[in-house]
Amino acid sequence: MYVIVVYDVNVERVVKVNKLLKTYLYWRQNSVFEGELSRAQLYDLERRLRRIINPDEDSVLIYVLPYKSFDLHVIGVDRSPVEMIL
Repeated sequence: MYVIVVYDVNVERVVKVNKLLKTYLYWRQNSVFEGELSRAQLYDLERRLRRIINPDEDSVLIYVLPYKSFDLHVIGVDRSPVEMIL
């Protein structure tokens, strides 16, 4: 499944969330990651995020698509990692 993660977390937890997401997904731009995950990987990622964030202060949105079936229109600089282009 294709996953897009968007987050808005307290500055105290930004580095931890960013580091965790980099182990699963490609960095797209500030506070946005995307990539392919298995169901087990998604479950593990959600479990690990819950340990880091404060649900009373932070927000993490996870968009799950059955496959990459959308058109992407970029206005301005495309920050796609090279691996995604190849």
